[in-house]
Amino acid sequence: MAISPKDKSILRGLAQRLADIAALPIQKERAELWRRLNRLERVRPMVQLHNATWHETGHVIQLECEDKFAREQEWGIRATLFQAENIKDDTVFEAKVHSPIFVRDQGWGITTNATVPDHVFGARHYNCVIPDGADPETMIPMAEVTLDPQATEERFQLLSDLYGGILAVEKAGVRGHWFALMDEFIQWRGLDQAFLDMADNPKWLHSWLERMCQWQLSRLDQYERLGALSLNNGNHNVGSGGLGFTDELPAKGFDGVHVRAKDQWGHATTQIFSLVSPAMHQEFGLDYEKRFLARFGLSNYGCCEPLDKKVDLIKRNLPNLRRLSMSPWVDAATGAEAIGRSLIFSWKPNPATLGIEPWDRDFIHRFLRDALEKTRGCVVEIIMKDLHTVRNEPQRMGEWADIAMQLAEEYA
Repeated sequence: MAISPKDKSILRGLAQRLADIAALPIQKERAELWRRLNRLERVRPMVQLHNATWHETGHVIQLECEDKFAREQEWGIRATLFQAENIKDDTVFEAKVHSPIFVRDQGWGITTNATVPDHVFGARHYNCVIPDGADPETMIPMAEVTLDPQATEERFQLLSDLYGGILAVEKAGVRGHWFALMDEFIQWRGLDQAFLDMADNPKWLHSWLERMCQWQLSRLDQYERLGALSLNNGNHNVGSGGLGFTDELPAKGFDGVHVRAKDQWGHATTQIFSLVSPAMHQEFGLDYEKRFLARFGLSNYGCCEPLDKKVDLIKRNLPNLRRLSMSPWVDAATGAEAIGRSLIFSWKPNPATLGIEPWDRDFIHRFLRDALEKTRGCVVEIIMKDLHTVRNEPQRMGEWADIAMQLAEEYA
């Protein structure tokens, strides 16, 4: 693949802007704060806005490259620069570009059938594709992981030629893990039917969850054996939470080359269990999740489901847990009392607050302050995620970050 001199000049110019930002002392300061937070020190609340509404930034992020691959690279750097220059939260910027290790598997072997709404963010209905009594061992072939060394090296050489001397190019394998068996299963069985199965046909349902768990564990074993894993103990978002900077990973015995699962952060969640009883959450969720997370050095749990009333249940099952998601649907005071300083209170404010009309900075200030008051005794990160709209006013994201950062300093 050849990049034209014009496109290469554009990309190298953007890369230099990123390198200049990465060289600022604030990057090391932020990294150290994340490191201390992940040690459960009571630093000021850390603030990060994930998933900016990129579909609403077309009028401020303009692409100039012509080649398709070059435009993909340009978009990635311009989006990073937009984040750095306009959303001044605790995101850390480094003079690095990650070149992927091409890792492939055949997937679950099951195709979903969903009724999709007209609106891009509308709720979809999952139609059942798993008939009653279906054998999971027949329908789910065991994972088979392969690497593509040629594609990996070609991409590395291309990026090295493109950014060499400005950005460090690092090969990156599998760093993120998302273990969510029931969230996956309901997309094949249908939500209503899967919930009925828990009561009416639990033995059969367990046979499916067991097969899915074995599939995940087998894939993880192959990742380790093939050298497909990379460390995620630095400037990497872990699970649904903040950055993974920690000096507690990699684990003892790491040889500096071959990354094991226990050298990484792991993550699990069962978002669909928002209103499921603790007993069923244990039986159909945690009993499988703890087997997967036990493989990792540190772990995170949860995403959008409310977990404020299940903190003790989760802590009993996941001894290597370090951060617990507190979604927009929790009672912050209840969650704070249960968590204390034993875990990171990974608070996810309601993203709809950035889409209100008209924009109300005072409301945002009151909303954030209320939660910070309730979590004064906790180790807190504020993770704004799952944004769908900011009413085509991307400056709202920067204003939200400014307010959150000002309050974070106040509650240090």
